[in-house]
Amino acid sequence: MGVNRRDLFKIAGVGAVLGAVQLQSTACATKTAGRMLPPSKGNRVVIVGGGWAGMTAAKHLKKELGNGVDVVLIEKRKIFMSCPISNVWLGGLVDMEFLMHDFHTPASKYGYTFINATVTDIDRDGRRVYTTEGYVDYDYLILAPGIGYNYDAWFKGDRKMAQLCATHFPSAFIPGSEHIALKRKVHNFEEGTFILTVPPPPHRCPPAPYERAAMIAHVFKQNEVNGKLIILDPKGQIKPKGEGFGRAYQELYLGLVEYVPNAKIKEVDPVNKVIKTTAGDFKFDDANINPPHQAGELAWKAGLVNPKTGWCDVNPLTLQSKVDPRVFVAGDASSVKGFPKSGDMAHNHTQNMVVKALVALLKGKDPIESVKAPTNTCYSMVNGEPQEAIVINVLYAIDKKKKAPVKKKVNVVNNRSRQLARSTYEWAKALYRDMFS
Repeated sequence: MGVNRRDLFKIAGVGAVLGAVQLQSTACATKTAGRMLPPSKGNRVVIVGGGWAGMTAAKHLKKELGNGVDVVLIEKRKIFMSCPISNVWLGGLVDMEFLMHDFHTPASKYGYTFINATVTDIDRDGRRVYTTEGYVDYDYLILAPGIGYNYDAWFKGDRKMAQLCATHFPSAFIPGSEHIALKRKVHNFEEGTFILTVPPPPHRCPPAPYERAAMIAHVFKQNEVNGKLIILDPKGQIKPKGEGFGRAYQELYLGLVEYVPNAKIKEVDPVNKVIKTTAGDFKFDDANINPPHQAGELAWKAGLVNPKTGWCDVNPLTLQSKVDPRVFVAGDASSVKGFPKSGDMAHNHTQNMVVKALVALLKGKDPIESVKAPTNTCYSMVNGEPQEAIVINVLYAIDKKKKAPVKKKVNVVNNRSRQLARSTYEWAKALYRDMFS
């Protein structure tokens, strides 16, 4: 299907288990490889990462500036797999093809350069991106590395245990073979206790663990599993859409789902299958174990991450790095108060803030005055038969005094419905069309 396992161990520490020899040989190959593209006649914007933010940036920069800018998108995957809607796929409601898209069609249509290569280093002083195929120089860089897993928060440098946990109980918050492994686990589970851990905030897509729990419960219900799903949540209650998820668990999956709040993880033992939390110790037969999230590995390599938070500090209106104004951090790796790390927000803030600010800079205008307030919409499927969903929509405004976005209006629909399930697919198709068609 074109997916791979490279994203399994992206975080610092865990990534090293793949072998120092492999990393060293990659670095050597990179340094000996030459320039990939000739010097640009005008400004060149290099985009690293072809997820929701990166794909949006590439299209809309070319749409706004046309031949006035040279846009280069670098992505290591050969095919795009969407994290949004993957829970619905996990529940067996859509096929894999719904999540998959190619990188070549939009690059050809909108006139940007797509390079299928792995970024190995970023030299911000020299404005150069090194890859396994050579290097590319830039005038501005849009870094969209997504998230990484911070297993070290639990295993404190014990790489063997971290690897065991990641391999045997994959998180599946980074698109790839993890999702396939998790789906097999869920659909083959017959009896016993299955645990799903909710990452501590902030993490990718706040409602995603609860939607995933509903889809797992749907599969268990269909398969008449003799067991239960336990949700271990470090928070005191389900957020967001707590009422909608809670009602779904009670009304659709009574006896199948047990929700445990205030369950902050103290220790994970992947060998004996025990998770110790502030709410007690839990033994399991199988699990979806989700470690804390942090900015993707490339953000760390580029020196853009605040080690105290694990995320990139940015200007809240332009998303320019506070470390380097020539670098924009788009998508989940950036830290903006009030912005969830969701696909819709990645698409929205990239189009309305990152692209608008960068276009203004290239035209010699004030980027702050050019940005627009984003919105964020998140549908969550909670039932598979019939298909029913709930939704949250957030409107933002630009606070000129604070020079930051603020929430203007929040609308939550906790009453699950078939219409919202249909809207889930319409939403996804609309954004896929925007990025890929």
